[in-house]
Amino acid sequence: MARKTIPRGRDSRQPKRRSSGSGAAPPKNRRRRPAPPPPPAALTTWTPGEVEAAFRRFRAANPEPRGELQHQDPFTLLIAVVLSAQATDAGVNKATPKLFAVADTPEKMVALGEIRLRELIKTIGLYRTKAKNIIALSRALIAEHRGKVPHDREALQALPGVGRKTANVVLNGAFGEPVIAVDTHVFRVANRTGLAPGKTPFEVEQSLEAVVPEHYKRHAHHWLILHGRYVCKALKPACGRCLINGLCRWPDKNLLSV
Repeated sequence: MARKTIPRGRDSRQPKRRSSGSGAAPPKNRRRRPAPPPPPAALTTWTPGEVEAAFRRFRAANPEPRGELQHQDPFTLLIAVVLSAQATDAGVNKATPKLFAVADTPEKMVALGEIRLRELIKTIGLYRTKAKNIIALSRALIAEHRGKVPHDREALQALPGVGRKTANVVLNGAFGEPVIAVDTHVFRVANRTGLAPGKTPFEVEQSLEAVVPEHYKRHAHHWLILHGRYVCKALKPACGRCLINGLCRWPDKNLLSV
């Protein structure tokens, strides 16, 4: 019996599928990036009572904590915080007295100019970029906010060189808002102790906002910054004089270190 063969001509091909639209070819499949997961409402291994106890101890030891950047008003605070990025507060404080003596308003800063500003802040890291941003944000304050620092996070973050942390520091320090700014010290303390772990500063901020009682939020980030700077240090934490060492979940505590 002869084997039946199928011809390989044009008629043997499968018919093309028609698109359901106007006859145009279907769009290529595009890979969409998945939306980032929302930040956790609260990541903590501490009980509410333990969180309360920790901040009660911080308040008893330092009832009115203050940031260490020298400033006189919202504008000089904003400039000092912009200068402090990837720099120490002590280093910024060495440069700002001479700067603020000649340029303590947006108008004076613009008149000072970028070149002269560089000379006054050249001891601070990234001074060229910071000088450019400071002149630009000063111009923006004059053009968009009548020379005043806005009392609004979105408006602050729209300024050149101003991120969320800087905006939160200004809202808290200049306007008394109970917001929590997460710098490298707060990030370390929150993760190391288990108080509010997070992979990013924003996650840590959201967790702290969720777990810190309202009556402590006004000063919370100052207490945590100072604790991280002088006690819960990156390389040699002084666990022996830590106010919250009995609450801390860090497994490598050295209670003999002071």
